[in-house]
Amino acid sequence: VQLVESGGGSVQAGGSLRLSCTSSTYGWNSYCMGWFRRAPEKEREGVASIDHDGGTTYGDSVKGRFTISVDNAKNMLYLEMNSLKPEDSATYYCAADEDTFCRGEYPTGNYWGQGTQVTVS
Repeated sequence: VQLVESGGGSVQAGGSLRLSCTSSTYGWNSYCMGWFRRAPEKEREGVASIDHDGGTTYGDSVKGRFTISVDNAKNMLYLEMNSLKPEDSATYYCAADEDTFCRGEYPTGNYWGQGTQVTVS
């Protein structure tokens, strides 16, 4: 399984970005997929997760601003980020677990993407 993120970049505070993650989850009976981020000298932080049935979970710092979604037909995971703040600057990673449910948590990370940089100034 290969995960590849895209869509990162530089944006001014208050702006928006949409991150995408291609995934080869076709054929999985169920999954938990999510986005994490890591800023320099900070621990990795769970941002959002989504079940194969659409159930979502968000970190407190992004609730109301970020939206996670998945297009199963296209094998794409998205993270719509609005009202961006400088503290959202980080490398964002998508992750996936197969044959499981999120149950309100984040994927443990059986599979990871290489990351995409988001800088908010």
